[in-house]
Amino acid sequence: MKPMSFWQKIKDGFRRFMNGRHGADQLSLALLYAAIALDLIYAFTHVYLLSLFATALVVWSVFRMLSRNGGKRYAENQRFLAFSGRMGTAFRQWRTRMGNRKEYKYFRCPQCHSLLRMKRGIGEKTVTCGNCKHQFRKKA
Repeated sequence: MKPMSFWQKIKDGFRRFMNGRHGADQLSLALLYAAIALDLIYAFTHVYLLSLFATALVVWSVFRMLSRNGGKRYAENQRFLAFSGRMGTAFRQWRTRMGNRKEYKYFRCPQCHSLLRMKRGIGEKTVTCGNCKHQFRKKA
């Protein structure tokens, strides 16, 4: 049997240490990215509270990675993914509206507050909301 190299022993030791631990997930990585961003802002502003908060984020992220309570960490990550998915969808919709703002007028239904759009330059029209079927007049 061939003897293990130094790096192979380090790798095996780390693998044994991490066995049963949660490891990195999207929330842990987001916490680390936020800590890096706060440290960069701290480098320019020298507001000590930012550095302290960044350190707390790093500690929280490492705690999550080394935790053996996989069920709880999984549930936290799922909540984060649901939240970030909603935020990502809202940002993509906003970006689309900004790109189309010269072609369409965006407005909300007065009854159910659904977001609607109407082609610009067609004058005043009766609009029917696709969600609640409420009819109202709107000028584009």
